[in-house]
Amino acid sequence: MTRGTGKSKEETLIEMSEAGSPSGEENNGYHSTLDSGSLQHDDAKVDKQQQSKDSVYFRDGKRRIDFVLSYVEDKEDKKKQERRKLYEANMQKAGLELELEDKSESEDGKTFFLKIHAPWEVLATYADVLKIKVPFKVNDIPENREIPVGWLFTPLRLPDHVMHPDPDYFTSPFDNNKQDFFLIEDKETFFPNSTCNRIVYYILSRCPYNKDDNLSKDKRGIKRLLNNGTYTSAFPLHDCRYWIKSRDSSCESERYNLYRYWARFFRFYKEQPLNLIRKYYGEKIGIYFAWLGFYTEMLFYAAVVGLICFIYGVATYDNTVWTKEICDGKIGGEIVMCPLCDKTCGFWKLNSTCNSTWQSHLFDNTATVFFAIFMGIWVTLFLEFWKRRQARLGYEWDLVDFEEEQQRLQLRPEYETKCTSRRLNRVTQEMEPYFPVTSKCARLCLSGATVLFWISLIIASIIGVIAYRLAVFAALASVMKDSPTNKLEVVGSLITPQLATSVTASCINFVIIMVLNFLYERVAIWITDMEVPKTHLQYENKLTVKMFLFQFVNYYSSCFYVAFFKGKFVGYPGKYTYMFHISSLRNEECDPGGCLIELTTQLVIVMTGKQVWGNIQEALLPWLKNWWSSRNARSHPESLYSRWEQDYDLQNFSQFGLFYEYLEMVIQFGFITLFVASFPLAPLLALMNNILEVRVDAWKLTTQFRRPVAAKAHSIGAWDEILNMIAVFSVVTNAFIVAFTSDMIPRLVYFYAYHPGIEPSMRGYVNNSLSVFNISQIHLANTPDSDENPAWYNSSMITTCRYRDYRYPPGHEHEYSHTMQFWHILAAKMAFIIIMEHVVFLVKFFVAWLIPDVPSDVQARVKRERYLVQEYLHNYEVEKLKKQLNQRGGGDQCICPEIAATVKHEVLSECLT
Repeated sequence: MTRGTGKSKEETLIEMSEAGSPSGEENNGYHSTLDSGSLQHDDAKVDKQQQSKDSVYFRDGKRRIDFVLSYVEDKEDKKKQERRKLYEANMQKAGLELELEDKSESEDGKTFFLKIHAPWEVLATYADVLKIKVPFKVNDIPENREIPVGWLFTPLRLPDHVMHPDPDYFTSPFDNNKQDFFLIEDKETFFPNSTCNRIVYYILSRCPYNKDDNLSKDKRGIKRLLNNGTYTSAFPLHDCRYWIKSRDSSCESERYNLYRYWARFFRFYKEQPLNLIRKYYGEKIGIYFAWLGFYTEMLFYAAVVGLICFIYGVATYDNTVWTKEICDGKIGGEIVMCPLCDKTCGFWKLNSTCNSTWQSHLFDNTATVFFAIFMGIWVTLFLEFWKRRQARLGYEWDLVDFEEEQQRLQLRPEYETKCTSRRLNRVTQEMEPYFPVTSKCARLCLSGATVLFWISLIIASIIGVIAYRLAVFAALASVMKDSPTNKLEVVGSLITPQLATSVTASCINFVIIMVLNFLYERVAIWITDMEVPKTHLQYENKLTVKMFLFQFVNYYSSCFYVAFFKGKFVGYPGKYTYMFHISSLRNEECDPGGCLIELTTQLVIVMTGKQVWGNIQEALLPWLKNWWSSRNARSHPESLYSRWEQDYDLQNFSQFGLFYEYLEMVIQFGFITLFVASFPLAPLLALMNNILEVRVDAWKLTTQFRRPVAAKAHSIGAWDEILNMIAVFSVVTNAFIVAFTSDMIPRLVYFYAYHPGIEPSMRGYVNNSLSVFNISQIHLANTPDSDENPAWYNSSMITTCRYRDYRYPPGHEHEYSHTMQFWHILAAKMAFIIIMEHVVFLVKFFVAWLIPDVPSDVQARVKRERYLVQEYLHNYEVEKLKKQLNQRGGGDQCICPEIAATVKHEVLSECLT
């Protein structure tokens, strides 16, 4: 049936042959596609100067194109021709209508385009199967969501027709046998175009390309035909060009509205038209942009607090006693420090670390503790408020009763084709495909072993970077002993061997991360395909876990090393520890300014580098590819550049497109929560990136990619659990960073327990935090070469050197063993970790309990809608019964006994009278 006409395909074809198409030649070509199955219709030529091809309709101008397939015919490959012939014949048996554009009408002269239309009967049937919700009554619950001082947000608002493209309705799952129950004003526009392309793709993914007598399930679905080259692409059409409205008044031009109001950077301060995004792209993409927008909004508060903490560090620098002591030539300038490496590192003075001490204080100050606690609470508020936002969207987008178990009706075609065994489902009492347990276990073991191998590869690369740090630091210390970088203007005095080593190692680590990511993505997809998940949901969840586990180790392992291992196991002069205990590479010591500044450096390079590279990949590469592929067509007038060819020249939005977007943002979420105590400006960097990210994602989706097939989703899926896991883990990591990576706890212990004099003071802290070692006791293997020591060093005058630790001095009865202050500081660190974790977790759980997941007004609306559905369905059945009784004439034909169990008492009374 042609959508909205109520006529059969045969009647439609007869009308078209007589007068429905622009020319008789076109009808001949169209009949050859439907009747004989042949796709060669050289006579089917359109007068390109009379009819614009920038259209989303068939040649008759009535039937809308719901999907397009393209292929390049190879006359020598008979198998592909046979597959196409059988596949298109089976599409027609499924009720789809086809129209072919000959290769002579395409830009390259060799590509065929097969246009597909789903008539009303097909849409109604599959809407019933897929339980698609449609309107049956206008929503009568008044909106009470008034925002205080809402006029302040007027500049951020979009026009109402963009924010709310459709009225608000009560909805119910479509029932093909009760069409008059629903608000069907126009069958042509009753189902949104996104729903149409979703239904057509559902049919295409299950349509076989074998003969009726061949029961092989391995030969079905558009995915396999794309993989084996039978078709080159399959995509729904954009409704118009993005920069201009469609000339057809019946076309909604939603793509144009999305570009104008959403997909431009200068709209960054505007709200997102989420309802229009959902209507055009489907709920799955809509929920992603809703989450990204909400995450960006919440980042604003974290960024403001982080910026205040950073400003506090800048403002209090001149008031910190220990930094003044380090930079003082009479204090820090008189303290001789022990060599930081063997042979090539000489003795050095503490005041040479003045700059790094200043840099460290910007992030390692009292505000660090406050900010770490704040972020532990912020992340809870973010997740709880997102649940409420998600619940509201779920109601507004008809996803309240959408359960993933319904997708059993939507088993992955790959699962159905690869499952050779069948068993009885105890619930449905139907035979269903399944994998034997032995096959599942074997596949899971191979998958797990592969993931472990790649994680081991990451750990090996981290060890390699550590070895690089050790070797290069020794070399740079020798080269830079005379401070040749001081000749460089502005930054010369800031460059030290430690900083140079840290920056270059971080850059190398970033390159390794990106290379391993590139390789592992393909491996993760391969092993997930090998497991053959049952549903699309299971496939996405399995891939999500594999990718995130790998990315977690890949991106965060270097930060974990700097935060929790570097400088913690170095020993002391005369008894240093070495890498693997057998190499000549001495374990790394922290930067003289502390390990926190190194963690900050590592975090900034990896986080910023990933964001910059991600935006280049997302925006620049698709634009360049599209520019190159459409270079010939750009010179042609609009009427000759068909809508399907314009979209064909765009990049394909793969099934993993949205997955990578989530992965990118969740990795960023880890950076700003797991290590935020070391870099309070991380939320600000993330905020600036996300403001750009929202518009870049919108721009590329609207202008650079083909229109994705619409898909439903009621949540962000497995990412929700991952975010909760990171939130809990971040409390622990930040507590350990403040305790063990920062110098906050040693300072507090000194201030309250070891200060000189009566009044608490930080005077003398630097001297107190450095232990003394007798230079004559340094082993020959650790002693600097004679030409490595600075000119001021005099071995006869300088007999001791200092190092960062709390150990007894030479000559003491417990020489070089830990002092009691060391154990006091360790106890204070452990106490701080326990107290901070318990306080933050207590607040987190209290906040989570205090804030309900579903807003009260949404709960009321859901209950109201369920009540109305039951009431209207009952009234519908009553009216239907009355009509039946009137038609039968009552009396002998009364059917009340059959329906007595389903209607109300008043209906029975009416029937009896």
